[in-house]
Amino acid sequence: MTQHSLKSTCLPLSLFFLLGMLTHSALAAKPPNILLIVSEDNGPELGCYGDPYAKTPHLDQLAKQGVRFENAFVPYSVCSPSRACFLTGKYPHQNGQIGLATHKFALYQKETPNFVTLLKEQGYQTGLIGKLHVNPEDAFPFDFRAIRSANFNRREPVTAYASQAAKFFARTKDQPWFLSVNFPDAHLPFIQQANGRPAHPLTADDVKPMPWVGVDTPRLRKQVANYYNCMARLDTGVGLLLNELDKAGATENTLIFYIGDHGAQFPRGKGSVYEGGLRVPLIVSWPGKTHPGMVRKELTSTLDLLPTALAAAGREIPEELAGRDLTPLLTDAPVKNWRDYIFGFTTGSFPRNCYIQHSLRDERYKLISNPRPGTENLIADSYLDESHLHFVISGATAADQKTISPQTKQVFTRWSQPPRYELYDLQQDPCEWNNLAEDPDYTMVKTRLINALTKLQQQTRDPFLDPANLEAFVKEQLNNRDMKYRKQKDFRWSYLDSFANWRAEQ
Repeated sequence: MTQHSLKSTCLPLSLFFLLGMLTHSALAAKPPNILLIVSEDNGPELGCYGDPYAKTPHLDQLAKQGVRFENAFVPYSVCSPSRACFLTGKYPHQNGQIGLATHKFALYQKETPNFVTLLKEQGYQTGLIGKLHVNPEDAFPFDFRAIRSANFNRREPVTAYASQAAKFFARTKDQPWFLSVNFPDAHLPFIQQANGRPAHPLTADDVKPMPWVGVDTPRLRKQVANYYNCMARLDTGVGLLLNELDKAGATENTLIFYIGDHGAQFPRGKGSVYEGGLRVPLIVSWPGKTHPGMVRKELTSTLDLLPTALAAAGREIPEELAGRDLTPLLTDAPVKNWRDYIFGFTTGSFPRNCYIQHSLRDERYKLISNPRPGTENLIADSYLDESHLHFVISGATAADQKTISPQTKQVFTRWSQPPRYELYDLQQDPCEWNNLAEDPDYTMVKTRLINALTKLQQQTRDPFLDPANLEAFVKEQLNNRDMKYRKQKDFRWSYLDSFANWRAEQ
């Protein structure tokens, strides 16, 4: 071959490799897709978190591919406030959604920046499959909506969520996208089997209640078994969804978040500020970015999802967001100056469950602040008093309570009529049985946490710091326990204006 022919052959090859390198660089520079998977009413009852009864192979595999966060929390353990928190990146008292959307609680301002509006400004296509459950809905202008109902009866099978996701993937073409998929499991009713899933349901003989529940009877075990059956069905749905992501060729450039929206609906779970209500699973997978199989133990929050997504999308993180970018925690590199405290809060979420509590925990200790001590905790009543109009089937009946230990009885009494403060050593007492708030050996810990909680409330302009705001809110809630407001088209809670004005003046 002549020198001329060698040059003629090499030139196109050089161009080929150059074009390949440019294409690779372009792909690397493309903003990632963002997939947010949300399940209902479940804590970290997953195989990858060490739960002995959970059958969750697909979520376990996602954890193996990504990073599992051992200490992840929601700021409020009821659906609407929790969802508003991760969608806006702000605490409930900052965004206004301090109760259930179905009871006319809402954001202070429709214009509140959120996952949808901020990513749309970055050129993202946006989609939602499943319920939103935050008011007003038009604050979240998704480009694609499907299965708008909560689907608690599970008439829509888990296959429908994957099918709708496939439709969304097909329409995005070369545009980056954000898709939130919200599964109905494991919300009550705990349905043993829906559309043939799970194929082999657990029974009461196969399980025991979570250790923080404090009650173990055959009746409750049946509820627990069906809770785990819901978790198995959820896991199937996640597997089908991730399979559609693979078929769309999008897995390699997708940042995946998986969370539960709050803890399970058992005593001292959903609605409370105990660990059973606030602690959730959080798994993050991002090929090429996450260190496979990593477990991080830092205190993390669902408030961190939005800052992380914005950073991944190449957008500056607004200073007013309460969360932090998780990117430094996605590998095994040491991280300095991470957060010291996690905040929790509840209002009870609707009038018949009204009760105000705040919590603050560090790596070891947990403070619960009850600003109206000695008054009836209507949230606890919904689990412990069968005469409560909203008593839940997964609560503890009078017959169940005849079987409990003296320690559990004391804990339930404290929950029903809380003292001013509760303090728990989570290292020695992870289920929060022993209140140390009046133990003189823990005075310094208690004082430190009270001061830290007050400082956080001041910094975030929490209206409930002002006793006048707190009492006005409770009075209005208790005066509306007949719930006639639900049929009043133009009804508006007064806090939506008074709290917003108070925050503006601080």
